[in-house]
Amino acid sequence: MLDTVSLTEKEEVLQDNFDSTVFVWSKQQGISPIAVKYAKGVYLYDYDDKRYIDFSSGLMNVNIGHGNQRITEAVVRQMQEVSYVTPYCVTKVRGELGKKLAEICPGDLNKAYFTLCGATSIEAALKMARSYTGRHKIISRYQSYHGATYGALSVGGDPRKLPDDSQQAPNFVHVDIPYRYRWNHDETSLLTDSVEQLERIIGYEGPGNIAAILLEGESGTSGCLQYPEGYLKAVRTICDKYGILLIIDEVMSGFGRTGKWFGFENHGIVPDMVTMAKGITSGYIPFGCLMMTDKIAAKFNDTVLATGMTYNAHPVGCAAALETIKIYEDENLIENAADMGQYVAQQAERMKQKHPCIGDFRTTGLLGCFEIVKNRATKQPMAPFNAKPEEMAVMGKVAAKIKELGMYTFVRWSYVFVAPPLCVTREQIDEGLAMISEALQIADEHVE
Repeated sequence: MLDTVSLTEKEEVLQDNFDSTVFVWSKQQGISPIAVKYAKGVYLYDYDDKRYIDFSSGLMNVNIGHGNQRITEAVVRQMQEVSYVTPYCVTKVRGELGKKLAEICPGDLNKAYFTLCGATSIEAALKMARSYTGRHKIISRYQSYHGATYGALSVGGDPRKLPDDSQQAPNFVHVDIPYRYRWNHDETSLLTDSVEQLERIIGYEGPGNIAAILLEGESGTSGCLQYPEGYLKAVRTICDKYGILLIIDEVMSGFGRTGKWFGFENHGIVPDMVTMAKGITSGYIPFGCLMMTDKIAAKFNDTVLATGMTYNAHPVGCAAALETIKIYEDENLIENAADMGQYVAQQAERMKQKHPCIGDFRTTGLLGCFEIVKNRATKQPMAPFNAKPEEMAVMGKVAAKIKELGMYTFVRWSYVFVAPPLCVTREQIDEGLAMISEALQIADEHVE
C-alpha cells in the first residue's frame, strides 16, 4: 500500500482504482493501466503529461477522436431540456435520430430500437429474430465476438466465453469460415468450401429451425479476418432461400470505420437487422441501436414486442448520437478513413520487407491488424489462438514496448491492431507505425 501522506495525484488515482474497482477480462493483480488525465484528437495524456497515440480508438469506438466539444455541447443542451423520460414517452431527439439513421442505412432498414451498448443490441436482435420467425436456432461464426452478456457471449465464437459456462446458452450453432492468410488453396475454393459448409450445417440443423444467421460486417478483435470475396452475398442468397433472417453486427465495423457507413456495404448486401453501438456516439455516451427493416417492424404492429429496458431511447444518448453523425458528415471522416486505410496498407507492405516477424497485414479502412509469426513459411503464430499467459511472453514484450514508446493499442495473441480514430492524418499514421516497427524488433529476434 502506498503511503497516503506522500501520494502524488497519479498515485492517488491509481490507488483509488485498484482499491475500489475491478478490471475487465484480466487478473486483478499485476496490471499496469495508463492513468489518463485528458485526451484530444488521437492522443491520450497521463498525469505525468506523457502523450500516447491512441492506435485502437479506445476499443475501436472513439471514431471521431477524443475531446470533441460538439458532443459536450449537444449533451448539455439536451440535459437542460430533459435528461430522462421513460420509453413510453417520446422526445424530439429520439425521432430525429431514428430519421437520420434511416437516411444513412441502405434499403428499407428504417426502424430503430435504441439500446445501451453493443451487447444489448445483440440481445434485442436475437429475441426479435426468434419472435419474428417463430424459430429458435441462430448460426454464427466461431471466430467472432458479439458482446459479454449471456446470449451475446454464447452466440459469439470468442474463447472468453468458455470459463463462464461450458455449455453456454442453448440453440446457438457455429460455423468456421477459413481465412485467407491461412488458406492453402485459391480464392475460388475458399469461397466454395465456406458456402458449402454453411449450407451443409443448415441442412443438419434443419432450415425450418433457424431464425437467423449473425455475422460481423467486418471482423474485428478476432483478427480482422476478411471474408472470402462474395461470401456475404452468398449468405444473403441462402437466407432468402430458407426464410432465415440475416443479422449483421456493425458494433465495431460501423460508422465509417471501414471507409463506408457500415462494413456490410463493402460487400454489396442489405441485411434484415443491423446492430450498432461504439461509433454511434464514438464512446462519448454509452448507447446502442438495433435497426430493422419495415417488414420486421410491421410484425409487432399487432404482436407485443416482448423486450425493453429502462434507458431505451435515452434522450442524452440520442443527442450524442445525432451530433456524432453530423460530425462524420461535416468533417468528411468516412472518406478520410478510406484514404488513410489505403495509406496504412501501403506503409504496412514496406514494414513487411523490414520485419520477418510480420506474416500478414489486413485492413478494411481503418480496421486492421498485423499478424506476427515465428516462421513465414509455416505461418506459425508468435502466440497461439487463446494463448495462455506463458505463451504470450514475446507478444507481451512487444505490447510493453509499444506502451513504453507512447502508444495505446490493442494487442491480442499474435495480433497488433491498427485502428486509429478516423480523424487521423498521414503524419500521425507514420508516427504510430514507427513505434510498432520499433517494438516488432523484439519479435524479429524470435523468428525461426
